[in-house]
Amino acid sequence: MSGFVFSEKPITIESGEGATLTSDDGTEYLDFGASYACTPLGHDHPDVTEAIQAQAAELTYVQASYPTDVRTETYEKLAHLAPGDVDNVWLCNSGTEANEAAMKFARSATDSTKIVATKRAFHGRTMGALALTWKQKYKAPFEPLASGVEFVEYGDSEELAEVVDDDTAAVFLEPVQGEGGIHPADVAYLEDAREITDEEDAALVFDEIQTGLGRTGTLWACEQAGVTPDILTTAKGVANGLPMGATLCADWIAADPGDHGSTFSGGPVVCAAANATLDAVVEEDLPAHAAEVGEYLQDSLTEAVEDHDLPVREVRGEGLMIGVEVKRGANRVLRDLAVSEQVLALPAGRTVVRLLPPLIIEQEHADAFVDAFVEVLS
Repeated sequence: MSGFVFSEKPITIESGEGATLTSDDGTEYLDFGASYACTPLGHDHPDVTEAIQAQAAELTYVQASYPTDVRTETYEKLAHLAPGDVDNVWLCNSGTEANEAAMKFARSATDSTKIVATKRAFHGRTMGALALTWKQKYKAPFEPLASGVEFVEYGDSEELAEVVDDDTAAVFLEPVQGEGGIHPADVAYLEDAREITDEEDAALVFDEIQTGLGRTGTLWACEQAGVTPDILTTAKGVANGLPMGATLCADWIAADPGDHGSTFSGGPVVCAAANATLDAVVEEDLPAHAAEVGEYLQDSLTEAVEDHDLPVREVRGEGLMIGVEVKRGANRVLRDLAVSEQVLALPAGRTVVRLLPPLIIEQEHADAFVDAFVEVLS
């Protein structure tokens, strides 16, 4: 008997350190995917490892209705780091769960039902969050899904204004679309979304599951636009590889969230990892580092494309969330990078190579990736 959901890659990973993963045959791989941005501090960060070991020796689990100091600390850290006044914290185990909670909270707080999402959006794979996800490939086998969702063109303020009405509970937006191909939103679009939802008393939800915690060069991607949502969802790197998601809410949402719960909300060991991760992100100023190295990497890739006349349409992104749109299948490029150059990255659709490396990478790691990319595409 074996696992049947994931199509396993022919590389068995045994260990990791920093930006490197090592397979069972001793081959070292440069990790430029961080398992979809889940390890912002890289692999085996000593502070996270120490926090996990210390907490596991004291208490591994108690349900969230019993307060624990380590969970309270996580609430406080996330509330302190939240953009604006979105400082009421619900903890869960994944980004999908965070978005499911956001849907419920918004509908309860507004007493409305319609939810607006965007084309190319990805918000999760469970039955509620899947209804907000655009790609039919993910949805078709499981329909009918949750009803009351309307899709609009990403970046089109006029269409958004036409669709949002007094029956709208929430508008879900990714400040940078990830699965949809690494498309950053214009500042004006996010500003318009804020104004439009305010006018109709709807909740503006920013899905920062992939963009949050410094990935795009600021702690939260929405900070670059100066726009604060009513609900912000995050996950991926919150606990540097351990399963944690969070839904951060403004007071008016938290005042009437409806009935919700989760058995493993804020488990002590995961909270310990999250506390160490959040401390390191701040103390090591990883958002600024991601902005600096990300700009260097994008510039280097753009220069390499021009110098070597590579089959690339565009290099785009923010910070260390970068998409390289190639003129051939992205999966073929990724296969060749892994097999020939020992570099791991990710797809974002059929033609985009997605780069989500640990935020601790340095310029030499960026140079190594560019050299490998040139070798594969030349």
